[in-house]
Amino acid sequence: MKRVHVVAGIIVDPAGRILIAKRPDHLHQGGLWEFPGGKCEPVEEPRRALVRELQEELGIAVTGCRPYWQESHDYPDKHVLLDFWWVDGFRGEPAGMEGQQVRWVARAELGQFDFPAGNRAVVARLLAAAVGQSEVPERLPS
Repeated sequence: MKRVHVVAGIIVDPAGRILIAKRPDHLHQGGLWEFPGGKCEPVEEPRRALVRELQEELGIAVTGCRPYWQESHDYPDKHVLLDFWWVDGFRGEPAGMEGQQVRWVARAELGQFDFPAGNRAVVARLLAAAVGQSEVPERLPS
């Protein structure tokens, strides 16, 4: 089975909203919402991949981020390792540079959007934090 390492940014604005993006219909998991990011190139460090992907996809320059959550998920056609990063520092106004729809949402609203199966655990963790478990949940061990 094909193995893919993906980095994704949980991008938070000063009001505490989180940026999500809608995957184009023609892509794997198309039509679903996601946390922006993309594939790590071979031997590329995850943080460097995140910075590169968010610049390419959203036109922002990351100035502050840290590892947040790691999740493995098997889809019928591939195994995906998802590296989620908490991004609370960036320059620029995020925009869908590749034509994708982007939207700022309150953390408590995340459950109203359809995410790929590999994102469900991190969405659940973010929703739990929205009801007061903690402001920024701790990263779970891999």
